[in-house]
Amino acid sequence: MKIEMTPIGVFHTNEKNIPRHWSVSEVKGRIEINKIYENGLKDISVGQEIIVLFYFHKSQPFDPASLVQTPPHRKKAMGVFSICSPYRPNPIGLSVLTVLNVEANIITVNHADMIDGTPILDIKPYIEDKRECPSYVEE
Repeated sequence: MKIEMTPIGVFHTNEKNIPRHWSVSEVKGRIEINKIYENGLKDISVGQEIIVLFYFHKSQPFDPASLVQTPPHRKKAMGVFSICSPYRPNPIGLSVLTVLNVEANIITVNHADMIDGTPILDIKPYIEDKRECPSYVEE
């Protein structure tokens, strides 16, 4: 099975020193959504946390010999699926970002761990409590 995706937008930042993970980042940037998807930003609001799925477009092709890696901030080798390395079989990243502003097709965010030019694959709401999910039905 082959899966193909088309980015819905691109991330922009002037920051050059990007942290390895969103949870330790204070980097601000802008997600520029392709105009055809602008209406999909309806109901995203300032202060909201969003999940951003993105493509590690600068990663080298994956070699299965790298299924175990030693992250630079760890002392032991770990399985690729237990770490946040950008070097993975499917180079997809996930960040939880705080919305600072939404204007037309631009979302300004904080806590970014993406470099300038990163392709954005999808945006989803961050939901901590299943009762906050619009499709949740209590039994």
